[in-house]
Order: sequence, then structure tokens, then C-alpha cells
Amino acid sequence: MMSGMQPTDLPADNPFGVPSTLPYGLPDFTQIREEHYRPALLAGMAQQRSEIDAIAADPAAPTVENTLEALERSGRLLHRTVESFFNQSSADSTPGLDAIEAELAPQFAAHHDAIYLDPRLFSRVAALQADVDSGALELEPDTAWLLHRTHTRFVRSGVGLDEASQDRLRTLNAEIMSLEAEFGRLLLAGANAGGVLVTDEDELAGLSEDARDAAAKAARDRGHEHGWFLELALPTQQGPLAVLRDRGLRERVFRASAGRGTSGPHDTRATLLRLVRARAERAQLLGYAHHAEYVAADATATTAQAVSDILERLAPAAVANARAEGADLAEALGRDHPGARLEPWDWQFYAEQVKKERRSLDDALLRPYLELERVLADGVFRAATELYGLTFAERHDLVGYHPDVRVFEVFDADGSQLGLFLADYWTRESKRGGAWMNSLVDQSALFGERPVVVNNLNIPKPPEGEPTLLTWDFVITMFHEFGHALHGLLSAVRWPSQSGTSVPRDFVEYPSQVNEMWAWEPSILRAFARHHETGEPMPSEWVDTLLAARQDGEGFATTEYLAAALLDQAWYRLSPDEVPTEVDEVEAFEAAALQRAGVDYAPVPPRYRTTYFNHIFSSGYSAGYYSYIWSEVLDADTVEWFRENGGLDRANGDTFRARLLSRGGSVDPMAAFRDLRGRDPLIDPLLARRGLLGAVSG
Repeated sequence: MMSGMQPTDLPADNPFGVPSTLPYGLPDFTQIREEHYRPALLAGMAQQRSEIDAIAADPAAPTVENTLEALERSGRLLHRTVESFFNQSSADSTPGLDAIEAELAPQFAAHHDAIYLDPRLFSRVAALQADVDSGALELEPDTAWLLHRTHTRFVRSGVGLDEASQDRLRTLNAEIMSLEAEFGRLLLAGANAGGVLVTDEDELAGLSEDARDAAAKAARDRGHEHGWFLELALPTQQGPLAVLRDRGLRERVFRASAGRGTSGPHDTRATLLRLVRARAERAQLLGYAHHAEYVAADATATTAQAVSDILERLAPAAVANARAEGADLAEALGRDHPGARLEPWDWQFYAEQVKKERRSLDDALLRPYLELERVLADGVFRAATELYGLTFAERHDLVGYHPDVRVFEVFDADGSQLGLFLADYWTRESKRGGAWMNSLVDQSALFGERPVVVNNLNIPKPPEGEPTLLTWDFVITMFHEFGHALHGLLSAVRWPSQSGTSVPRDFVEYPSQVNEMWAWEPSILRAFARHHETGEPMPSEWVDTLLAARQDGEGFATTEYLAAALLDQAWYRLSPDEVPTEVDEVEAFEAAALQRAGVDYAPVPPRYRTTYFNHIFSSGYSAGYYSYIWSEVLDADTVEWFRENGGLDRANGDTFRARLLSRGGSVDPMAAFRDLRGRDPLIDPLLARRGLLGAVSG
């Protein structure tokens, strides 16, 4: 029997106690305070446990209405509080929010277990599934898929285990959730502490004036009266390495990045080893060989061997391409530093030099033409207008969770209200690294709710009044994350658990990667690539060169990605007894794993090294970092579909929306792909994009 605090125990002034009355149910961030979260989360868990108990104890025979729909309706207070809490803790964390997460992480795990280890509840779900399997019950396709996924979730959660095994599972789940939160806190603190302070301006030669201004602001924000602070982005390679002429400073920046989490108060190694071991034990408890097999079984990959097959198929050709690129860079390095060996901190700089020599183009020339406001309005939003008929209006009357957040209302092609889009693009000490999409309100017909979605990036913030000039990588990231946003905004499902991006991890990146193609679309590129001062368009020959250079550096990009994906797999194919026991063994394990996989090319380290691999230790991608390349197979094939059918037009956009984006998780995702493409995906478009066509066998 479940019992606990009821929502009426919330103080009357707690804004989570009732649904927000703001447009689209946007949380009222003018009223929400840090102290509101803990009581609302506790009350929300108590309320849902009471609701679940009522469903499980219902004497009536199970039906869709009294079981499946009742489950979907449960936990509304908890859901709206959790969505707001985890959005804020990732984008604008505080010591208080960190403390709440640390305290409640085990309770979140216990709450999940209380639902999915309840044999009474499972028996009702299993009875419905048996009726469907026997033909006694016919359901609408989305409801049938909901039942299948709900039944699978119970089984994968361990409902069939004996009592002793379930007790151990509960302990492991609580430990895993606590360790994930701990890793994230350590990583954010380490990133903030691990930037590089520069006191000699001569060392900044090559860094643009606006980037210097941003670095000076970052130094002041951290209490330094003088100097420039180069902040660390989440990946191993750092943006300034492409332009800094001082080789010594480049080395300092690289070592600060690559050394994160390896020592001192922000050492993540003990935490990640405990996490790997706990996940390995849980997988075996649930009947899987290892955590990678457990993850793959519930994804479109279906087996860890299928994941290995694609990664190992691509790796040799990618490394060969990277070595060929490295030979060219070493030659350029030798002209500046005779006899010097090409190092990781040289790669980006000399890649830019070689590109400049061959293409007469580099990021320093491009950035004045890539101003944030224009990229957003005339690039990201314009592509969505031409494809789907969407329009956007900034709502200055609506407030986000931080002063940097901007709120846009989104309208459909017929002028009807569709949802809200929140843009949070600048970096800050309280924001975790990387880029991501969150949902604050999930679309569903069941509740008549329309979506509210958030995009987060980590672009250095310029001084007040100065323009934000982007690298091309940031432009691509904006389009990518907005692809996730579109997946949420264009959702048109009945059940809230199927809304938007509620799809398998190795499918969720697919729509977002497709959306990247529009950054390269000539008509869109020429619209947003204009000089921030003069408004002059980027010279046509530069646009042509940029388009022609799409495969430049693909050896590096593919190798650094595959190294990270293979490293992820290596950690999560271990049994509990195989996990290293000492923190000093972490680096050795990493080196051996990269060597075995054939991706140990020193000038190209993994995109994320173990100690700061946030995706796999704190962000839901454990044993799932392969998802990007897996999804890119679908993405590249879909880009071909767009081209075959005329490219950027409403008919194509409406088809992609209807057959894929709007369906969220309401169907088998590969069935949705086949509905769009008319067949299973082909890998050749990916190989061509990555410069691997003809170099990969099989």
C-alpha cells in the first residue's frame, strides 16, 4: 500500500500546487523560488503513489481507461515540478538546487521502483497485453504501442525478479541516480574552475576582438581584476584552439580541457567507476550480459553486436582519413616549428591554416557574417517557415527561468497557436556544458496541452551591447537543437508519454540531424550570412567555398566521434568484476580500449575523454553515444529523400511532419521511417557524406 503527503500539504503560495495559468502552461518563473521545489517534488511523489495505489487496487477488470489511461493521468504535480526542476538545475544551477537533487535522487529512484515493481499493477498491464495478443482486444495503433511499451518497461524494470533480487535492484537504482547527479555536479564545478586565465595579451594573438571582450568579461565575472578567462566547452577540443597563434597557450588550453576530472576536488574517477560497476551489476541482475546489451535491447539497434558492427565498420577508414589529414597539418606545422611533432593542440589551428591556404576561407573571416540574431531569424526560423509554415513572435511579456532566456510564441501555418520556444544561448557558470533541448510542457490531446520547449547552447556572451558572432560549428548546433525543438513543437499525439522526443535514444537524434541540412541550403545560408555591421551578404564565392568544403576535416570529425562512442561501449561491456577498482586505472583502461578499437591516433583524442564524458555518466546516453552515428544513417538517407523530392518546400516539410515529426513515440520509430522512405535505411548516403564511400567494406 502506498501512502504519503498529499498535494494539499503544499503551502498555498507554492506555484506548483496548481497548473500554471500562463499561456501554454509556461511555469511562472516570476513566482517560482528555489525553496518551492523540494516540497512540491515530495508532494508530487506522494500524490502519484496514492494514484498508483488506487489503480493497482481497483477491483474492476483492467481496461484501457482504468489502467493505461489512469497511468497516463497520474503524477501531474510531480511531472510539472520535475520538468521545471531538471531544466533549471542543468541550465541555471545553484548550490541549493544541487543539494535538493543530491537529497532526492534516491527517492526519485525509489518512486520509479514503487510503480514498476508493483506486481498488482503489472498484472493489470499484462492482462491487457494478453488480451491484445490473443485477439480478444483491439486497440487503436497508438494505444497498442503504448501498451506494448508500458509492458516492456515493467519487464525491463525487474518486475519478474524474486524479492531478494528486487531489493538489490532498488539499492542499485538509488545508487545509480545519486552517482549520476554527483558526476554532473563535479563536472560543472571542474569546468568552471578549469578554464585558463591569460594575463599577457600578446598570448591572445589571433583571437578576435569580440572573443577577447567576452574573455575579459568572463574574467571579471570570476573576480579577476585583470586578464582574460578562456572558458572550457564540454568537448575535448576548444574553440580558441583554432585561432590562437601562441602554441604554448594552445597547449595550456588543451591540457586544461583534457585533464578535467583527473585530480583535486573535482576528480570524477571514483564516481564514474562506482557508476559503471552499479550499472553492470544491474544489467546482470536483469538478465543481460552487460549494460550495453541492456541499453541496445530497448533501442532500434536491438543488440550490442549491431552497435559494434557499425562502429567497427567505420573506424578503420575514418582513422585512415584522419592520418592523411594529419600529414598535411604536420607539414604546415613544420614550416612554423621545424622538427615539431603534431599534437592535439595543433590540429584545429593548422586545419584552419590549411583551409585558408586551399580555400582562402576560415572561421575568422566567416564570424562577422554569422551574427546570432540573424542566424536565428533568417536561418533557423526561416527554414521552419518555408518547410512547415511556422511563424514566430517574441513574447516580451513572458519570463524565462534566467534573464538570458527569450520566449517566442510559435504559430502554425493556419495562424493557430502551436506552442512556445525558449532560447537560452549564452554560457554561464551555472549552466552545464554542451547543447541540449528540454521540454517544460509536453503536447498531448489527453490533457489538451500544447508544447513548451527549450534550447540551450553555450555561446560565449559578449559585453553588453556587442553582437554575438558565431563560429560555423555554433550555427550547425543551433539548427541541430532546433530540430529537437521541432520534434516537440510539431508533436500531435494523444498520450503524453508519447509526446515529441519520447522515442528510443538511438532515434531521437535523427530529426535534429536532418534539420542541420537547412544551414547548408543555399537560399537559407545566403539569407542569414550577412555582415553584422553593413548588412552586406557573405560574398558569393565564400558561400560556394563553404558549401564545397563540407567534407574538409571529416577524418578528424569522424575519428574523434567514433573514439568516444567506442570508449562508451568499452566501459559498458564490462561485468562488475571487470570494472577497475582504483582511480589510477581509469586512464590506462581508456588507452587500452582505444588501442583495441584501432582509434588510438594521438593527435585526434576522443571527443570526450572518460573523466568528463557527461553524456554517458550524467545525461542519459550511457552505452548510447553510438546514437549519433546510428541516427545519422537515417538522417543522411532522409536528406537524399528531400533532395529527390525538390528540397526545401512546404510539400516535403508537411510530409516529413505528418509521417515522422508529429508522431513522436506513438509508433514503432522504424515503421515511421519506412512510412517516409518506403524502405529500410541505406548506409551509402552516410558513407558519402563522411568521405568514406568506397573505403568501407561490407
